[in-house]
Amino acid sequence: MAFGCNGEAIIGESSDNATLLPKEETENPLLENSKSCLLKTFANFFIAIVGAGVLGLPYTFMRTGWITGVLTLFVVALLTYHGMMLLINTRRRLHLSLIGDSKISSFGDLGFAVCGPIGRFSVDVMIVLSQSGFCIGYLIFIGNTLSHLISLSKGLGIPLFSSAKCLYIWGCFPLQLGLTAIPSLTLLAPLSIFADIAQIGAMGVVIVEDVQTFTKQWPSDIETFGTLSTFYYGLGVALYSFEGVGMAIPLETEMKDKSKYGKVLALAMFFIALMYGTFGVMGYFAFGSSTKDIITSNMEKGMLSTTVKLGLCINLFFTFPLMLNPAFEVFERRFSNGNYCVWMRWILVLAVTMVALLVPNFADFMSLVGSSTCCTLGFILPALFHYQVFKGDMDRKRTLMDLGLIALGVFFGVSGTWYSLVEMLSQGKNV
Repeated sequence: MAFGCNGEAIIGESSDNATLLPKEETENPLLENSKSCLLKTFANFFIAIVGAGVLGLPYTFMRTGWITGVLTLFVVALLTYHGMMLLINTRRRLHLSLIGDSKISSFGDLGFAVCGPIGRFSVDVMIVLSQSGFCIGYLIFIGNTLSHLISLSKGLGIPLFSSAKCLYIWGCFPLQLGLTAIPSLTLLAPLSIFADIAQIGAMGVVIVEDVQTFTKQWPSDIETFGTLSTFYYGLGVALYSFEGVGMAIPLETEMKDKSKYGKVLALAMFFIALMYGTFGVMGYFAFGSSTKDIITSNMEKGMLSTTVKLGLCINLFFTFPLMLNPAFEVFERRFSNGNYCVWMRWILVLAVTMVALLVPNFADFMSLVGSSTCCTLGFILPALFHYQVFKGDMDRKRTLMDLGLIALGVFFGVSGTWYSLVEMLSQGKNV
């Protein structure tokens, strides 16, 4: 979720206002033509990228070792930045050959311009999987957090209702049906501001508590480096945490001085990587091998702790329909001629809820989503589109860079997905 200088909402891969030739889009009233200043562009990147994934970083550092975790974060930030700039350079090159009022204002538009319907379909599938994955993570976080805050003696003793976590997730279901039934997200846009304030405030409180904890007693079981398998795990979580490639083109389109876009993006990615690294290290140093998959679960019980946890749950609850909106748009464009379809939205919400009920661990699921979808969106597709457009003009070095990023994305995606699935299945057997 991001905002222009006048406060208009720009929702994820909400791309359906482009007049690309041939036109395959519907109008989206949320993406306006206001131009963003440098500060607003920086803030929008921060809002688009920073999410619930940061809460699983201390646990990830425990698994990977803190030095491995920090290095992985910065490498992923660099590669993600490179992938975003490949998209921007490809878009700028294609705009030189477009005629009339044609324009490319989203990742999906770019895929269509480069590879036709297959390109758009590839982006659409990855957008649906990634956005749904984020929302599944939100429900897991809400269910786990509320089950720690308000303990229920037991579930109902039947499948999908067998634990307190399941009951809380089902409790969100009818309310989410109501929120996702709202046709225009303009009414929900102000909630995103509250969500971002709650996120940043909670991170600040957690860091302060972390510092107070490890200054009293330094853990003796801090690991610096992990194994190859834990590296794949950390890579998936890092990819999940930096996934915002779908916003690269919309935010560049909204910027006043596009020549400074690359510098603003680089600064934003470095700042976020530094913040992520600090948050992950502080949390791990505070609790050592006792670090839980959601760092807020390590906080001592009390009014402040309860307020932070409830604030984060409310944050993610209202962010849920915003994050799922790009998936709604894909389904409605493909199966409902771009028209609003409430039952289609509700089926997707039910599917997301069912998956969330079956996943035992928040951080493990983050790693799976990062490895399986974010590798494709962040590395493979940007490099592939760039190669397709520039292959006649690139020298050998630039060609190898594109092909190398594609190969790296495929390798990390397959190996990381396999490891994450193994971990999730093993966790499921132990539950």
